[in-house]
Amino acid sequence: MSENPSVQPTMQDHGAYMAGEHDFQSDIQLLAGSDLVATILETVMLATNMRFAAVARVTADRWVACRTVDEVNFGLAEGDEIAIQSTFCQSVQKTSNKVLFNDVATDDVYGNHPIAAKFGVVSYASIPIHRSDGSFFGTLCAIDTEPRDVKHPRVVAMLEMFADAIGRSLETEERLEAQEHLVAKEREMAQVQEEFVAVLGHDLRNPVAALYSGIRLLEKEQLTDLAQEIVPMMRSSLYRMNELIDNMMMHAKARLGSGIRISSTLDAPLAASIMQIVEEIRAASPELDIQLDLSFDQPVSCDAPRVAQAISNLLSNAVRYGSPGAPIVVRGLIDEQGIEISVANKGKAVPDELRENLINPFQRGAHAGGEGLGLGLYIASSIALSHNGRIEVTCENETTTFAFKVPLSVGAT
Repeated sequence: MSENPSVQPTMQDHGAYMAGEHDFQSDIQLLAGSDLVATILETVMLATNMRFAAVARVTADRWVACRTVDEVNFGLAEGDEIAIQSTFCQSVQKTSNKVLFNDVATDDVYGNHPIAAKFGVVSYASIPIHRSDGSFFGTLCAIDTEPRDVKHPRVVAMLEMFADAIGRSLETEERLEAQEHLVAKEREMAQVQEEFVAVLGHDLRNPVAALYSGIRLLEKEQLTDLAQEIVPMMRSSLYRMNELIDNMMMHAKARLGSGIRISSTLDAPLAASIMQIVEEIRAASPELDIQLDLSFDQPVSCDAPRVAQAISNLLSNAVRYGSPGAPIVVRGLIDEQGIEISVANKGKAVPDELRENLINPFQRGAHAGGEGLGLGLYIASSIALSHNGRIEVTCENETTTFAFKVPLSVGAT
């Protein structure tokens, strides 16, 4: 055969064709994108002096190139297929025995073989590739149009080692690919769930608003003694429902939008916003003793409605888990460290091992009991983080204190 690659007969001239997208596409993509397989093929060519190397997917009736390095100009690339009868790999697939010859003209077994003559193959190596479960996958091939010493024991050992490495890597790559598909599916499902929560929270606002209107109308009527007891409980339950909806909406927006966004103003009405929250809770639960002490003696830069929502969540947490009848104290101050708003209540201390998980969504700790989604502290912490701040919790002398701390200057985001 001519040494000029441009005049070499190509395998496409003898029945190979571009397969394109077909049923072996996943195998082609897996091996065509593998750095390990690329390195193995290059090493095989360097070690054997062969000028064509490939990994092929082989079945009883198919031969498909999954990865090739072609310096002979055989014309075979990833996805190309030739008739299995035109390859030595048919024998490898049937017997799982390797096929090797240094020079087809002098080889005792394959001397002047018609397949070799058809494609101008002079030296050849085909090593079976098995998966770790023993199933046959395909072959590691090396071909040249000149004699090469591929039957040397060291060369054979190297080729077998590489075929084994490819077989073991198949499972690893497939597991990784399956895991990536699983992660992508889980992300898609999480997105759907977050969107569902956002829609649900939005749709619940209208019936809750209607119930609020109904209660306000009832309070203007002449009520029986029993009704006078029931209406405040209904108002308290509605307030709790509205709080849950707010937290659901905030959590969904944070997840869908990659965090809670704030809009800070230079002279935010923080005191008024917190006072409004406290008055709403007092109105919903008049039996509570909520003490308020705010000392904001200079302009505050923050997103006041968001901060008020965080304090509302901390306050609701104190209402649920504080000792009945004990006062709840809300304090706010500004010092050189920044803004600090704390909510303190008497009650059972939070165990040290649970404090780290308190701010995680849907986590309330085994000590908590009661109702809720476990979003309140998470939302409060997220709002603090959006202000470059944090939530701190301390338990001393049977008093649990949650402190919302942010620096004095917070830019709009």
